[in-house]
Amino acid sequence: MNFPADLRYSKEHEWVRVEGNIGIIGITDFAQKELGDIVYVDINTIGDTLAKDSVFGTVEAVKTVSDLFMPVSGKVLEFNSGLEAAPEAVNTDAYGAGWMVKVELSNPAELDALMDAAAYQASIGA
Repeated sequence: MNFPADLRYSKEHEWVRVEGNIGIIGITDFAQKELGDIVYVDINTIGDTLAKDSVFGTVEAVKTVSDLFMPVSGKVLEFNSGLEAAPEAVNTDAYGAGWMVKVELSNPAELDALMDAAAYQASIGA
């Protein structure tokens, strides 16, 4: 499994890559492996300002549907429209083409409460 060192990780298995005051969010390699083949990503929160731990969408795999949780508070600016035609990008490139949303961070200090790669690996027993 892959655990990029430049990301922050939540206990709900979302990751955040920070670029200025923008957070790019997706689910971890571990999460996509647990879910299996992803067939649909449903995000209808564009323009909404959501609190940390709020549900920002769902991901549907062959056998289950799972909520997606905001790892930080912020305004949802953009959905990765490439996932409409190719949701399997979450399986094949969880940290690249499989990103889900971009958010404008409301409280960058919340990033400090997220795990680094080593802590996330330890939390899932990898």
